[in-house]
Amino acid sequence: MDAARSQQRYQSEINWDKLDKTKFYVLGAGIFTGITVALYPISVVKTRLQVADHYAAEKNAFSVFRGVLKTDGIPGLYRGFGTVITGAIPARIIFLTALETIKVATFRMVEPFKLSEPTQAAIANGIGGMLASLCSQSIFVPIDVVSQRLMVQGYSGHANYNGGLDVVRKVVKSEGIRGLYRGFGLSVLTYSPSSAVWWASYGSSQRFMWSLLGHGTENGQSAPSQGMVVSVQAAGGIIAGATASCITTPLDTIKTRLQVMGHKNDRPNARQVVKQLIAEDGWSGLYRGLGPRFVSMSAWGTSMILAYEYLKRLCAKE
Repeated sequence: MDAARSQQRYQSEINWDKLDKTKFYVLGAGIFTGITVALYPISVVKTRLQVADHYAAEKNAFSVFRGVLKTDGIPGLYRGFGTVITGAIPARIIFLTALETIKVATFRMVEPFKLSEPTQAAIANGIGGMLASLCSQSIFVPIDVVSQRLMVQGYSGHANYNGGLDVVRKVVKSEGIRGLYRGFGLSVLTYSPSSAVWWASYGSSQRFMWSLLGHGTENGQSAPSQGMVVSVQAAGGIIAGATASCITTPLDTIKTRLQVMGHKNDRPNARQVVKQLIAEDGWSGLYRGLGPRFVSMSAWGTSMILAYEYLKRLCAKE
């Protein structure tokens, strides 16, 4: 059985060549914008936790959330949102196109090795997620730098800005174009493995659950119900989010601190950031924001994958 057929055995999967691409991109932009609106405040809280100094009054996610509402109201939970949405659409187009095409190619490459289907899915999804993340980082990193500075402006001694363009202007003036790519190496080291772990976990856990439920292993059996498909996809998203957040939070914390530091001549490097975090809070300092990051990755991952799979069903060619 070839790779395309192996994928089609699962009712939840639709191959890239079976999609109406124009419809996919247009509807996808709307769907993922809606999800970003719903989950963006969690990113704000996580970012503030990661950059807070040792003496900050807000020590947990709930106190940060209350503090933002008290000082800035609901708009405070959406600082930098316009910048994120502007850059997210082209970045997601690049990511999803690379993900799907690489997944199909990798499935074909591993098919001759006769590996178990969960293992094949883990390899194909993992490589697809990692390389897709690499392709999209050129857009994601500058968006990250600008949006995160807006998220923490005025908080714990950080500078204030007059919108995303003001951030870009000041960063370029003081650091050049390179300033918009601060933490690029760590972003690649954070998001590429995170994406690889997320998609590998999702692909393998989904197939493992289907095998436990007795679907996708024999020809001629009845297809699973739509409710079962959605349930398995949601469970796979939660497992993937939990796995990826636990593995990659330390790198994300270091990356965030590097990206939001102000215009200082004595700006520390990654090693110094690690030493500072450990000196302040011990090794647990590397896991600042783990709770919001876990919730964000699980909620975003589950919402995203359900929306993504639904989008693929909507855009499937007859």
